[in-house]
Amino acid sequence: MSGVGRLSADLTGRTAVVTGASSGLGMRFAELLAGSGATVFAAARRKDRLESLAERVPGVVPVTCDVTDDAARQALFETVMTRDGKIDLLVNNAGHGVSKPALEETVESFERVVALNLTATFALSTLFARPMIEAGAGSIVNIASILGLVAAHPTSQVSYTAAKGAVVNMTRELGVQWASRGVRVNAIAPGWFPTEVTEEFFADERGSAWLRRNTPMGRTGRPDELDGVMLLLASDASTFITGQTLVVDGGWTAR
Repeated sequence: MSGVGRLSADLTGRTAVVTGASSGLGMRFAELLAGSGATVFAAARRKDRLESLAERVPGVVPVTCDVTDDAARQALFETVMTRDGKIDLLVNNAGHGVSKPALEETVESFERVVALNLTATFALSTLFARPMIEAGAGSIVNIASILGLVAAHPTSQVSYTAAKGAVVNMTRELGVQWASRGVRVNAIAPGWFPTEVTEEFFADERGSAWLRRNTPMGRTGRPDELDGVMLLLASDASTFITGQTLVVDGGWTAR
């Protein structure tokens, strides 16, 4: 991806885990952190994509993992701790949504979206926070969304907005609970960026035009425009920041 390495922070010797790393923003984050010196355990379900990423980017270790499965989460944790014996950074990026009116979404669908976006984030955070607390240092970065701050209109995404809104407030709570124990918990709320989640909306010219028209900057985001905030929260540049959600949306939520 273009732009990796343009911004940098020294993460040499750090161990990071990035979930949802087989595509989109997760892959970008894995590349960025590895390029800054970290060993990055890239976790996702698609083994072939993770192996391709690891072949292309030094410092990336592929780990096949369905983050909604407790046994898979435990296996990821054990892989990291067995190999490196520590964890410095966890990026909870895995997520997906369902776009349909609330009256058409089933309870089962709602629960699946919450399980992926919220429950897995909580489970992984508490799992990896334990060795961070023991070490007295660590950073957890949750990838939320502007749809955790505002409604999705004119699209309809009740389960996704509910889950991401909960991620925002969980970030506050965990950030406060673990603040005195050396573990920072923050979130990034991206606006409209091209990802697998948004590809259908971006592919529709009317949808793309609507996004550009309603974003104060007049355009959607580029993946490299999340590099700075990720490096800030991942590095020692943010040692007095916790419980915060940093919005990167071209002015969308400021309207």
